[in-house]
Amino acid sequence: MDTSTGIASDLDGDIAALKAGAAASDASHRRLPRIEWPEGTRMAVNFTADFDAMLLRRLFNEPPSQLAKGEFGGRVGIWRLVELFDSHGIKATIFTPGRICELYPRAVRAAADSGHEIADHMWEHQVPKDRALERDHLRKAKAALEKLTGRAPVGTRSWHSRDLLLEEGFLYNSHDSLDALPTWVSAADGSGPLLNLPFHYAIDDAMFFSFAWLNTENDAQRMMDPDHVEEIWWDAFLQQYRTGGYLNICMHPFVSGRALRIAMLDRLINRMKTMPGVWFPTCEQVARHVVSRHPFR
Repeated sequence: MDTSTGIASDLDGDIAALKAGAAASDASHRRLPRIEWPEGTRMAVNFTADFDAMLLRRLFNEPPSQLAKGEFGGRVGIWRLVELFDSHGIKATIFTPGRICELYPRAVRAAADSGHEIADHMWEHQVPKDRALERDHLRKAKAALEKLTGRAPVGTRSWHSRDLLLEEGFLYNSHDSLDALPTWVSAADGSGPLLNLPFHYAIDDAMFFSFAWLNTENDAQRMMDPDHVEEIWWDAFLQQYRTGGYLNICMHPFVSGRALRIAMLDRLINRMKTMPGVWFPTCEQVARHVVSRHPFR
């Protein structure tokens, strides 16, 4: 029995499916080869913080020592980050789960009062698979943030469905690493476009400093020297600076809120400020600028 014909047919089918998937993905993404930043600006740097506290730890049923790390973020870390940003005149974006409004309302309100953007980060750091429950979570988180800060969030860092985000009036998501620059994401036919502000795990503090992250095994532990991380992030900044690009730095109050890391961020910001033409906006400011200057077509 000759099986070569059947194998070849299966292979052709796999290749065709891969090509179709790639084409659909390509059709749903509108890359911007360059961004026209405001006059006098060479690049934009978003400082963002995922204010998870202990929520993710609770979801994974982690031990008390891990929960305590999250609590440090709400009791100490977030205050240190806000103080750092305020000292530099930087307006950051704090991606905040709705539940955090119940757990640490004073910290969220203080960040908002300092002019930082309070954006959505899901209700309790997860998106339900059930569509009706997903909508309920999104609306509850949005309502909680608006009630506490006086302003409905327009941005999110989440896995929420794009059409639900648009339905609820969101302007952007900052979740995927689709490109180095802001990217339009839509359905394959071009409907329902939503702007994505990319970040990458190489510029995420948890990838470098999270010892016993999610109760992982020993070979997955990370506890790097802050000076080393500073140089990695500085090199990433310089690469984007040369191209007139964009950088989205992702932090967590329970991680970067530690004193040595706050000191490292202070040095990094001072180095960035020596370079002419660096803009430190909120994610909302970047999104509104891109929507205005580079609308979806």
